[in-house]
Amino acid sequence: MKSSFFLEVGNLGGLVAMLVLLMIVPPILLLIAGLVARSKSKKKTAKVLFILAGVYLIIGLGICGGLMGGF
Repeated sequence: MKSSFFLEVGNLGGLVAMLVLLMIVPPILLLIAGLVARSKSKKKTAKVLFILAGVYLIIGLGICGGLMGGF
């Protein structure tokens, strides 16, 4: 039995889609939570959630996008 048999992979389209969703969906959820908090007059909480959404998006698209793009 070949040892490289276990290392072979097939179609990685699902993995790429999952990584893209991991980069995009959490900032959108944080943005929605910030908008809800802002509508309920919780300005400080909304501001924190907006900042977290922005930082997550920048890091997610920068680091993960760079790794997926091959630099």
